[in-house]
Parts: sequence; structure tokens; C-alpha cells
Amino acid sequence: MPVPVPHQRTVVLPHQAGPADDACADTARVADAPGAGDATAQGTSAPAPQGFPEPGQPQAAEQRLSADHGPLHQGLTLLLIGEDPNSHVPEMWDWAGRKVRLRTARNLTEAERLLTDDVHCILLDLPPAERTTDRDSGETGAPGDELGMLRDVLRMATSHAVLVLTYETDAERAADAVRVGAQDYLFRDELDGAVLSRAVRYAVERKRADLAQRQLTESRMLAQENARLERGLLPTPLLDGSDLRFAACYRPGRSRALLGGDFYDTVRTPDGTVHAMIGDVCGHGPDEAALGVELRIAWRALTFAGLCGDELLATLQKVLEHERADDEIFATLCTVDISADGRRAGLCLAGHPAPLLARAGEDPQLLPYEFGGPALGLLPHARWPRRQVELGGAWSLMMYTDGLIEGRIGKGNQRLGQEGMTELVSRQMAAGLSGEELLDASVREVRDLNGGELTDDVAVLLLDRR
Repeated sequence: MPVPVPHQRTVVLPHQAGPADDACADTARVADAPGAGDATAQGTSAPAPQGFPEPGQPQAAEQRLSADHGPLHQGLTLLLIGEDPNSHVPEMWDWAGRKVRLRTARNLTEAERLLTDDVHCILLDLPPAERTTDRDSGETGAPGDELGMLRDVLRMATSHAVLVLTYETDAERAADAVRVGAQDYLFRDELDGAVLSRAVRYAVERKRADLAQRQLTESRMLAQENARLERGLLPTPLLDGSDLRFAACYRPGRSRALLGGDFYDTVRTPDGTVHAMIGDVCGHGPDEAALGVELRIAWRALTFAGLCGDELLATLQKVLEHERADDEIFATLCTVDISADGRRAGLCLAGHPAPLLARAGEDPQLLPYEFGGPALGLLPHARWPRRQVELGGAWSLMMYTDGLIEGRIGKGNQRLGQEGMTELVSRQMAAGLSGEELLDASVREVRDLNGGELTDDVAVLLLDRR
């Protein structure tokens, strides 16, 4: 299909030609340049405008615009806002050689009605600087604010490119318009099709870049805020006055997260008893992480209130039942209360793996778990018996979540399991590792055996008495 030769066109604004619509021809008076249309009359094709590709060639820029402002199968659409009857907008063609559609609006009220998703750029025809804002025309800028109309347009069209048209004598105001938020400006005296086409293209791409940068900045700020929040929700052990040593290792399974569904805590009550707990909410998302934090804080409050054993777990189950988003969500839990002299402990298990105890001169062994109760949230009237455990004079007690024992061994489906974990920790202890070094080395070896990062949350807590 032949492409017409570009020629100047004078736009008739709505107050001169009646209501505006979507077609260029209905809002424009065409002043034909000499020789215009000769190529079409002779049956030959006129060349596309300089700097633009031949029609029919796929263009990446057009495809990107289409993603932001709807399909371009009907060509590029501009919205001219201005009340100057002498405004001149030359004919233009888009990247595919199609004629650009132009809509016109005399004020913001009309512009808001015409500003649909298929508009790609707004041409704002600023009135002369000496004129003040006409509030009867729909603008809301303050009297004497030369850029009040621009500010109103920017508030109305937050995702559209804005190109300001003004007089060369208003060069300073044009620069101010860009500082306020317009993507670019053009002087009416130098306006032609090629200049305007390039300016529109650059304005649209610049707006896209601004929106992408804003979204990236907002995402980074949100990620930093979430990181600070999650960091603040991690527990601070309260062991002042105790001779026990504490160490912990925590790795959430979620990518770029600091907090997962696993949770732990350790506090010392006024009677000298050290209370420790570790738990795991089923699932791996942010909702499970939030529920884990709620259970941990509730456990700390109930512990300081004097509850322990079956009474404490029954109350925690009520908290879980009220706070969970789904009736199928449950949590496993292991609690230990160590006497003030450090030689005995009470153990409660709620569907959780039994801790690993290493006494001085002995190999680490798993504590019995047959007496434990069900996970929290499974049975309405469950019971969780408390079992007394003799610790001795010097010992290490390691509590962990199932993320540590469910990693694979090699390329097969075999899991590490509690026995494999016990053997692994025994070797690390025999090598002289303790505290955080022991935990870090153990988790690192479990990850290496898995052949990569563990997909489940991992929490490990270690208490030592020497």
C-alpha cells in the first residue's frame, strides 16, 4: 500500500470544529503542500518518512509500546490538549509507516474522557506565559502557576508520556516543564513531522524507562523493608545469668527470604530454668513464616507466665487454630525445660523429631520419641506428656527441624534421616567442632550431600554445658 508524502496539517481544535473524536480527518484541516499526492496519483509508492522503517517490517519498539498501551494494529495515537486555535501539528507516521491518529481536547475535562489505554503520548499545548489558569476550563492549578495545567495532566496521566509544546520565547518555562515531570518539550516555531515523530518516540521510551526505574526502586525499597522486618522478628535469646552456651543456625527455604516457617526461641525464667523450643509450620510461604512468628511469641509469653508442658502446648494449639488461614495447617514442636542446676530436663514432643544429646565422653544419641503427642492443629483434645531426661554434668543438646534430615544423599531418592544426621554430627564433634562452627559445618555437609541448596527451611539450635 503506498505511503503518502508527509505534509503540514493544521489541527482544528474542538471549539472550532465541534466534538472531538478518534479520527484525524474529523479534527484537521489539510493544507496540501505543492506536489502532494503526486506519487500516489502516478501509481508509485512514496518513500517512508526519513528515519523510519518500511511498512510491514516488525519493530521491537512497536512491540514494547503495544505491551504498555494496548495493540498498535490501528497505529499510534496521540492526545493533544490545548485551547490555542493556532496550534499546528504536522502529519506523522508511526514505526510501521501508518498514519498517526490524533485526538484533541480543549481542557482537562475533555482530556480525561479521551485518555484511553490506546493513547501513547500526550501533547500539551501550553498557553502563553502571561496567561493564568482558567479554572472554568477544568484545570485545578493555583492562579499564577504557569505549569499548573502540566501538573494536573501529570496527576491524571501517570503512565503516559507527556510532550510539552510552547513558544521559543518560553524556553525557561519549557525547561521547567521537564523538571516538573514532562518527558520533553518542543518549540512550535520549529515543529515538523520528523522532529515531532522523533520527540514522541523518545518521550514514550523515556516514560517507559522512568516507570521501569520507579518499579525497580519500589521493589528494592520493599525488599529492604521486608528484610528489616524479618530480621526484627528473629528471636533474641534471653539467657542472662545462665552458664549454658547457645548457638543457632537458620536458613529459610524461600529464595531471598530471611524468615521461613521454622521457628525457635530460648529464654531463662526467674527461677533459673532455661526453656528452649523449636518448631515447624507446614508449608514454605510468607503466611507460614508469619504464623511461625506468632507461635514463637506466644510461646515466650506463655513461658514467662509460668506455663509449661501439656498446658503450654494445649494453649499454643488454640493460638494456631485461631491464626491459621486453613484448617489443614499444622505445626510440629519440641520444647525443653532445663533445671537451674543444668543436670535434668523436661521434654515434650508434638510430632517433632527428637533432639540429639551428647554427654561427655559418649557418642551423640537421639532422645526417645515414642511418648510424644501429635502435631499442633491435628487433634482438638490431644495430650502432650512431659518426659524427664537426665543430662549429666557436661553435655550438648541439639534441637533441629526436619529440613536437616530430609535432604537427599547423592542423586538417588535416599534421605539422610536421623541416623545419618547423628553419624554426621558425631564425626564433626570428634573433629573438635562445637557451637556455631559445629552447626555451620553440619548444615554445609548436609547441603553438599543433597547436591545443592536445601529446598526446605532449616533451623538448628544447640545448648552446651561444660
